[in-house]
Amino acid sequence: MTTKAHEFDHLIGKFETKVRESGDLLAWFEVEGKIVTRTRRSKGPGDLPRQQSIRQQLKLSEAELKQATMCSLDRQGYINILRSKGLL
Repeated sequence: MTTKAHEFDHLIGKFETKVRESGDLLAWFEVEGKIVTRTRRSKGPGDLPRQQSIRQQLKLSEAELKQATMCSLDRQGYINILRSKGLL
């Protein structure tokens, strides 16, 4: 699955991740003050490099990432996925 920069930005906004800009856009997901996942993306336009790494850093399967980018997965759904994987 190909992920574009604007899809990634929408995704991290929907999951309410914390963001910091440096050479790349850094994002981390916190639940109850605990950092659960971290990822980053380059600031260039178009398709993102290392998309497989981004998906793995978010702890999502291909199907879950596709569901998230198609707007059918929200923050609570993401938390449920992380709980089912034993990360919370």
